[in-house]
Amino acid sequence: MKIIRFLAAAGTVLALLVIAACPIFAATEGSGDFKNDKGIEIPFGVPVDESWAKDPANYNVYEKPDPDIRIPVDSISLDARRTTATLNFKDPLNTGAEYIVDATDITSDGKVIGSRSFLVKKGEVQILLAIILGAMLINNFVFTKYLGLCIFFGVSQKKETAIGMGITFTLVMTLAAFFCWFLYNYVLEVLHLDFLKIIVFIGTTAIFVQFVDTILRKVNPYLFKTLGVYLVLIVTNCIVLAVPLIQTDSGYGPFESVSLGAGAGVGFAIALFLMACVREKLDVCRVPPTFVGLPIAFIVTGMFALAFLGFSGLSIF
Repeated sequence: MKIIRFLAAAGTVLALLVIAACPIFAATEGSGDFKNDKGIEIPFGVPVDESWAKDPANYNVYEKPDPDIRIPVDSISLDARRTTATLNFKDPLNTGAEYIVDATDITSDGKVIGSRSFLVKKGEVQILLAIILGAMLINNFVFTKYLGLCIFFGVSQKKETAIGMGITFTLVMTLAAFFCWFLYNYVLEVLHLDFLKIIVFIGTTAIFVQFVDTILRKVNPYLFKTLGVYLVLIVTNCIVLAVPLIQTDSGYGPFESVSLGAGAGVGFAIALFLMACVREKLDVCRVPPTFVGLPIAFIVTGMFALAFLGFSGLSIF
């Protein structure tokens, strides 16, 4: 019951963060969508003339960072209501990038009603899911980036301990990711103190670790004693520092930052649980004396890393 209450409190905090960031989420929503890697769908909102809509000369398409490089439109299809056009291209588009579609001299019922520009990018839900699943599996911080190995080897001996550390680490990582984003964008950049970001990120993480430490001490003393020094070592975990650095370098917004933090935390929890399952079995197996303990753990980690390499290059959306 105590663990359930702890998780409920953590979920409430995350929900409040999501609600607080909703205005920002709405402001970044695009006006066009990728039909596939060779198609873009744009809504006009009103019926347009078919002769105008199907003329490729009426559209200028380019990637947002490169307005001088125009992408030729191969063909256009119009829906039955004549309110949505699908632009088709010969070459595949980079669906991870943002595109601008300029529609010039739009005509409806023979009258020119003006020109419009459409920002085309992946849907926000797709972007967030891609970040979460990418951090969990494709770019797992333990098995593909080899970060956080100190805590990984120290806490992965028992499943119970691995689950507790996984939940704790995910909570700390998610909260720290959001507040590191906030401090960087609204304090450090405003005051031109970007060079202090590493110190600020570590300090922010230390605050949340102390917060979780105090809660665990009261809510679940057994788990607190089991985690021991490794709970404090979360502050110096490489993943904790890597996530805010990645999100600032990538220009992520609040939702993307929280998604990266949650994905990294869950990915670390998955790695801990898988390793704990194997190490519990190894305790009752015949392991050559030379490999008993940490050596066999390194070998198993290498095998997991090889397995996770199978996710490399996977495109989810």
